[in-house]
Amino acid sequence: MGHESRPCVYILASKPYGTLYIGVTADLVYRLAQHRSNALPGFTSQYHVHTLVHFELFGDMERAILREKQLKRWHRQWKINLINDHNPHWADLAVGLGLPPLAPNQTRNGS
Repeated sequence: MGHESRPCVYILASKPYGTLYIGVTADLVYRLAQHRSNALPGFTSQYHVHTLVHFELFGDMERAILREKQLKRWHRQWKINLINDHNPHWADLAVGLGLPPLAPNQTRNGS
């Protein structure tokens, strides 16, 4: 499946109910590859936050950025509820977008 560039808000997790990261991008697959390879130094590489647990697509970047800001203001439990509503097993949704499963050293299983 070829991927298309489309504005999107996404949530990464270090593990189920672990550390969360919310971001916005116009190219989700490319951005996920950057996070997974630790090409983006900072929070996600430091805390091993690489599992895509939620994403929302938008028609334009302005709406995606507004949603990102909204989600970042939310209480942690609201974010967890959002993930549980759409992805109760906290599966890595990136696999469905054509990326390979995360290697064990890219996750924080149970730590």
